[in-house]
Amino acid sequence: MSSFDFKQVDVFSRVALKGNPLAVVFGADRLSDERMAAFATWTNLSETTFILEPRDPRADYRVRIFTTLNELPFAGHPTLGTCHAWLEAGGVPKGEEIIQECGVGLVRVRRQGAELAFLAPPLIKTGPVEAEVVERVRRGLRLEPGTIVRAQWVDNGAGWLAVMVEDRRQVLDLLPDHSQMLGLAVGVIAPWHPERDGDDAQFEVRAFISGDGMPEDPATGSLNAGIAQWLLAEGLAPASYVVSQGLTMGRAGRIQVEQVGDEIWIGGAVVTCISGVLEI
Repeated sequence: MSSFDFKQVDVFSRVALKGNPLAVVFGADRLSDERMAAFATWTNLSETTFILEPRDPRADYRVRIFTTLNELPFAGHPTLGTCHAWLEAGGVPKGEEIIQECGVGLVRVRRQGAELAFLAPPLIKTGPVEAEVVERVRRGLRLEPGTIVRAQWVDNGAGWLAVMVEDRRQVLDLLPDHSQMLGLAVGVIAPWHPERDGDDAQFEVRAFISGDGMPEDPATGSLNAGIAQWLLAEGLAPASYVVSQGLTMGRAGRIQVEQVGDEIWIGGAVVTCISGVLEI
């Protein structure tokens, strides 16, 4: 049995227990792949990350990201949560930005006051979603024909596709049949209507990973990074906007999206809930 420094943080919320939790294990070079996967399954969180020494000399640290089912080359809330934990534990970046090494390569993270933001990585799959897949998703979401008004692949390493509906209430009322969507990572988005929904956010999002230990993700950086690239490219969103996510799970996630030139930054707050020592 070995000891590892450990933190559990809450991402995309300024208030503990209202965002997306993440387990972070330090000094994980001593852990085997099998041990990492087993611990991630045991936590039953949407993701668990393991901090290792970087291989690329430009990086400040390397991270491996595990769901309860598999390893991901990239994920958004684990990027911000791991960076927060690393900085809080005394990590000092080599430059003004923090450089994270992960499966998709180097990811830039910057500090925005008390919050953090990552640069949205390139999409590895984009374009319209195949009609048969859209129909499968429609059935899985229990939506009436014609309810999905747009659909797009927004995969930046986590496999996401996104569908848009017209009304926020349709997103909040979803009761998915996960058996219809096994093997898919599905995001659903709708605009807020200010006169009815207010102006605290501009879009409502839910994220479903059918078959995972956490079949719904409460606040999702990778999905929102992919959606932002889609919406901004098609002129469907302003250059700066806020996403609401997690309401139906008792959370209050807020994801900040900002386009600066050709770059899209995905940001939010992170708070630490648990600091201690892991014995495995």
